[in-house]
Amino acid sequence: MDAVFRLKGDRVETSHYAAGPWDATMQHGAAPSCLITHAAENLPTAAPMRVARVTSELMKPVPVAPLTIKAQVVREGRKLQLCAVSLFADGAEVARGAVLKLRRVDHGYQQDIAQPMLDLPLPEEGQSRITIGKNNPFLSGLSTAVVRGSFETTGPAACWFRADRPIIEGQPISPAMRAVIAGDFCNGASTLLPFQSWTFLNADLTISLARDPVGEWILLDAETWLGPDGSGIAFANLADTTGYFGRAIQSVLIDKR
Repeated sequence: MDAVFRLKGDRVETSHYAAGPWDATMQHGAAPSCLITHAAENLPTAAPMRVARVTSELMKPVPVAPLTIKAQVVREGRKLQLCAVSLFADGAEVARGAVLKLRRVDHGYQQDIAQPMLDLPLPEEGQSRITIGKNNPFLSGLSTAVVRGSFETTGPAACWFRADRPIIEGQPISPAMRAVIAGDFCNGASTLLPFQSWTFLNADLTISLARDPVGEWILLDAETWLGPDGSGIAFANLADTTGYFGRAIQSVLIDKR
């Protein structure tokens, strides 16, 4: 299977491309978050809507193994819809998510309000030098272009991401899924401690989108703040080549190796 997942109804086949850098048997956080987003996007709405927020929480390490999806609408309306999605492995819930959709309507103000303009170089001006992908099957399906900082050093960093490998077999990668993929790298892009001595667990991810991103490339401009007691937050502004459109945030747990 060339894709990360193959869907058969509510059943999910998982390929080895879902794995992250820490354990070949456990999924990268972006993989189940994409699955949650896809499941919610496929629930019908009463009116045309877009994804405005995705929150995913990892209840347990998500295995590179068959999964079952349960997706339902928990609040239905003409102006918004709230979806709840859970992923199960061997009957145990391993991840859950809440996806908020908002009504699409043209009030005619787009020409009068300027969106935040891009203030970092475009992907073609960046450098693809993320060496952590050597042991990261999920990242091996992404093109990257670093335009500030580095994944190999500590501190804030900005990087463009483009998902090249299909996430769901036979399905396009939606704009919201592309935002989720980039947003899940807040922690990895902007760590304040060296990977050689520390591990970083993000147990959740929230993506908020002012609008749909445009195109395949998503910019992550990320930063981490750490508290004194072994935890913190990693967060980022998200942009496409036309300007900024959203933000991402993760709760981060720090441990010594």
